[in-house]
Amino acid sequence: MKKFMVYGLTALCLFFIPAAALSAAPVSLEILYMNHGPLQSTIREIKTLCGSYGKSLTVAWYDSESPEGEKFMAKKGVQGHVPLIIWIAGNPKVSVNGKEIQFVGFPTGSGPSFFQGKWTTNDLRAALDLATGKK
Repeated sequence: MKKFMVYGLTALCLFFIPAAALSAAPVSLEILYMNHGPLQSTIREIKTLCGSYGKSLTVAWYDSESPEGEKFMAKKGVQGHVPLIIWIAGNPKVSVNGKEIQFVGFPTGSGPSFFQGKWTTNDLRAALDLATGKK
């Protein structure tokens, strides 16, 4: 009987340890933003959305007006006055529901019209769902 318990425990360990070790690595999200008043509600909304993914996302925030943000902009080749850019797993463009989306500027319908991108927070949610495998 003891032999069966030892074998059973060994089998369980051999099954569960690799499953835990092979869990998917978190998806990286890099967000370059301007820390200005008009963008604050969008930033809060993105932070709330990202928080809903738990450990399946790692998020790095870069304030474009900080020294760290300026270095990040140079590394990514970003120039000019851009309120917000989001990279998912290093990609500035993502295909969601057959549509290529670039998460640049304010979401559609918020902020000054000349800084609005062609994306919504629902598009961002769909892209993150796809990247993380969330259903």
